[in-house]
Amino acid sequence: MQWLTTSRRRFLGAALAALGVYRLSGDQARAESREIKVPDNAPEERFDFETKGIEGWTTVDGQWAVEEMIDAPSGRKALVQRATRNAFNVIVAPSGPFTDVDVSMKFKPISGREDASGGIVFRFADGRYYVVRANGLEGNFRLYTYDRGRREIATASVKAPALGQWHTVRLVAVGDQIQAWLDGKLLLEHRDAKLKSGRVGLWTKADSITAFDDVTIRGVRASG
Repeated sequence: MQWLTTSRRRFLGAALAALGVYRLSGDQARAESREIKVPDNAPEERFDFETKGIEGWTTVDGQWAVEEMIDAPSGRKALVQRATRNAFNVIVAPSGPFTDVDVSMKFKPISGREDASGGIVFRFADGRYYVVRANGLEGNFRLYTYDRGRREIATASVKAPALGQWHTVRLVAVGDQIQAWLDGKLLLEHRDAKLKSGRVGLWTKADSITAFDDVTIRGVRASG
């Protein structure tokens, strides 16, 4: 009878996953999920802020500037967000809009008493977007949608990313499938079809002062 119970559990899990209401844990996601991919011929764009600032980027909210930083991963400069009184701080890269994207970035949470976060914004259009973020004050890694208000749609438990250290976030979105990694570990997998296309950007919350570097975007441009 044990094999029958196990089979039923597996069937139920697969059915719920197909409906988009079941999320794998980080270990299960790595063991049972196949990495989704954008096409191999999708063009790639890199931003390391060494020779070029943020010309062409769009500041939605926040105080964003390229600063000298001795431990920057790509050299001696990084993009830093220093506003501390906004609900959220967003800056959007010049390329796009994209449908499917593979985005990675490195972030260093420098300080924050309410929040110490860094995130990737994707499918940004008309103030609506998805964001996947890590918070140096919390033991979680989360995916949200934002449309005049924030709604959590996926979460994973993690060790809080250490303040003053560089961490890597990667996000892949193909159709309604979304996967996200923190420091090389696949932790989030979700399906959501609310937002179809848009630009890519960076994100912090509240009083978080955060540095960013090595932003890489590979994407399929939206038609029209």
